[in-house]
Amino acid sequence: MMLAIIGSFSTSPAEAAPSNYKFDFGNGEVEKGYIGVSANDKYDVKKRYGFNTPENMINVPASGASLGSDAVEFLKFGTKSDNTFNVDLPNGLYEVKVTLGDTARASVVAEGVYQVINMTGNNATDSFQIPVTDGQLNLLITEGKVGTRFTLSALEIDKLSHHPETNRTIYIGGDSTVCNYYPLDSSIQAGWGQLLPKFVDPETFQVKNMASGGQIARGFLYDGQMEAILKYIKPRDYFILQLGINDTNPKNTTTEAQFKEYMREMVQQVKAKGATPILSTPQGRATDFNTEGVHSSVNRWYRNSIIALAQEENVPLVDLNVLSSAYFTSIGPAASLALYMNGDTLHPNRAGATVLARIVAEELKRQGLDGFTGEDKKNQ
Repeated sequence: MMLAIIGSFSTSPAEAAPSNYKFDFGNGEVEKGYIGVSANDKYDVKKRYGFNTPENMINVPASGASLGSDAVEFLKFGTKSDNTFNVDLPNGLYEVKVTLGDTARASVVAEGVYQVINMTGNNATDSFQIPVTDGQLNLLITEGKVGTRFTLSALEIDKLSHHPETNRTIYIGGDSTVCNYYPLDSSIQAGWGQLLPKFVDPETFQVKNMASGGQIARGFLYDGQMEAILKYIKPRDYFILQLGINDTNPKNTTTEAQFKEYMREMVQQVKAKGATPILSTPQGRATDFNTEGVHSSVNRWYRNSIIALAQEENVPLVDLNVLSSAYFTSIGPAASLALYMNGDTLHPNRAGATVLARIVAEELKRQGLDGFTGEDKKNQ
């Protein structure tokens, strides 16, 4: 009789699973408050976590301190790989923080799609929101650059909501002038997408920057980044898309007509999800000044096709090319050059990326899109 009573109050494994975890990976000393996980720890239904195929994992040292002093390395990888770290979780919305080990460039994949693109530098850290709908999180570190190591030092998981849907999100697609650089809060080089959260109301939106260096429209559409956005994007979300710089490089064999249609396909895919696509033109080079001190780059990087596409598809446009030129003209050649990396007239430094992000936010606020402040919310 006693057994029957106990059994009647038992809960299923999914219901009993904790909603918060802190994992320290590798075979070194385990940081206080964390669960130690070695490369040979296979998923166990009683523990509710572990590697799906530990035979494809090894323990490796790392050059950081405490959590970053050791890691596990993924020997098998790819967005659809089954070589994942699995954690049983009650369905809901989670904040996941990852700390890599020693790696030159690596991306984070969960639920079969990219979550973070191209984390760079040893012990890089980033976080993302993810809905869990099947009772388990499946995560791995995969290639951002062929020939480099893909390692994981620490993982923190915190439940945000019982409702398995991301908060309103601004997704960003783009190239090296837009993407994230690490450490996120102190990198010398930065993309404007990395700094856009400064000018967005955090009570309204989270920002998910899926841009990557060297990217072209065809690559963003077909190589996994757009797939990841379409998996989660929903009505009232935004998708800001800025490409064209690398598409004009002859090595990428993309005609302007092809570029426009790749961009159109992404715009229409986002529309079909009920979200709002926003097109942006790339800013010019720091040296695009004429002899009269006027900055202009209106004929660069397929800008005219981007403008035409925005009109044809009736979507918002940020003509960052012209807006940034007006700003550069107002401050002059020397001050403009100071907003770019040393010896580089194309890639903004952190100050330059901040200026560009502010211009983007101010323009979208002017057009009546909600959530953009035009003010640095993080320093208020």
